[in-house]
Order: sequence, then structure tokens, then C-alpha cells
Amino acid sequence: MIKLIITDLDGTFLDPASQFDEAYYVKVRKLMQAQQVAFAPCTGKQSERVEELFANVGADDLWILGDSASRIKHQGTFVYESLLPNQTALAIIRKLRALHQDYGIIARTDDTAYITTDTPENCREKIQGSYTNVTEINDYQEITDDFVKITLYDPYERAFTIRPQLAEFDDRAYIVASEAAWIDITDHNVHKGTTVAKLQQLLGVTPAETMVFGDGYNDLELMTCGEFSFAMRNGFPETKATARYICGSNAENAVLQTIEQLLSLQG
Repeated sequence: MIKLIITDLDGTFLDPASQFDEAYYVKVRKLMQAQQVAFAPCTGKQSERVEELFANVGADDLWILGDSASRIKHQGTFVYESLLPNQTALAIIRKLRALHQDYGIIARTDDTAYITTDTPENCREKIQGSYTNVTEINDYQEITDDFVKITLYDPYERAFTIRPQLAEFDDRAYIVASEAAWIDITDHNVHKGTTVAKLQQLLGVTPAETMVFGDGYNDLELMTCGEFSFAMRNGFPETKATARYICGSNAENAVLQTIEQLLSLQG
């Protein structure tokens, strides 16, 4: 009996234009509600951005695992979070700034996502696609709060070569190059797998009652959280190898189709 469905957004639930079929979602949402199945987007996007994406179809019942799954938000309240200590975060940012100056760094704290005034223009549109609250500052070292996460967006797609250069922080932070242009950094041992386990504990749901969908390297741990694990056809080979099943691509409404098919059988 499936009681919890968790899906990555970019490359998985969202189509190549970063949208989804709202009418189809409304139909599937009714099916989930009728069977009391919880639905949880699990994403690098800011939680507020997820609420915006689902605003037309109802976001009140979502369990949002946002900001690279460093937080869980439900009905406007954060019910769980694990923060990256300020000193560690600032040291990582100093390292990133020393490596290159031509990519975007997003420093996410509790209240906002910080970028610096010298953030390249070719990075700003991508940042706005994932973050609703953005504040410009002159220097990241001005930040005194602990961090929800750090994200690097590199339009020159060097993430897989930059990631090994951050190995000195592996004992203090969880660092993953989710694809060639993106690196996400959260608190040590905090990733989609650990936060999904926290949500399962909150809801009293087991992996045998959980369905998950993903496509990227940051979904590898997610694939181990549910017996009904689906990698997208457009996903990375390693993600497909970790998942139990393969479904269609994110351009084909594959997540919603799979949910509808399995819940119809369950019903």
C-alpha cells in the first residue's frame, strides 16, 4: 500500500520548460487525496519557489523537502531543518571564490538567498528560476547566520571538475554535483535520503509504502528510500542503475502517469 510519494522536480516532475501539466496534476491529486497518500516535492529549489509553482493547483497539502532537502515545510511551517554552520559555509565560499569568478554562488539562509553584486548576468536568470527571495550583498563574508545551503550554478558546466577540489570539506558538509552545471552543499550527512527518512518517521510511513522519482546524481540516496523507486528515462545511468524501475521522461508526464497507474491498481 503506497502512502507517500516523493518526487524530484527539475528533470523529473517538471518538463524541459520547467513546467507541469496542471490539469493532469489536479486529477492525480484527487486520486492521492482519496487514498490519503502524501505528496512531497524534494528539490534544490527554495521552498517558497515550490509553493509558487503549485499555487494554481493547491500547495496546502504538500510536504516540501526544499533547499536540497535541508528542510521540510508543511502548511507554511518548517517542521524540520538542519543548518550548515556559518564558519564552515563561509570557508567553502572563500574556496569557491578562489577557484573561479565567473559562476553564480547562492548562499541560502533562513530568511533569504544571498548573491553578490558581481554575480554574472548569465547566472541571474537561472537563480531566479529556483529562488523567490533573493538579496544582493557586496561580500558573502558579511553573513552572520548559519546557512540552509550553498548552491553553485556554473554556466560553463565545470561542476564535476570543481567538486573534487572541495574534498577538504567532506568531513563538515555534504557536497554533490547534481549535474554538470550545479553543485549543492548542505550540512554534513544531510541529503535527500536522510530527510526523506525524517519525513517517513514524521508520517509513520515505511520504505515499503513509499514511491520515489528522480533523475540526477543528487537523487541516488533518494532511490534507496522507497521500494517503488523510479528513475526517469532521461536520468543519469547511475541513477537508473540504483532505481528499481525506469519510467518515461520528464517531457512525457511520466511521474503523473506512473502515479495514476499504480494508485488506480491500488484503489
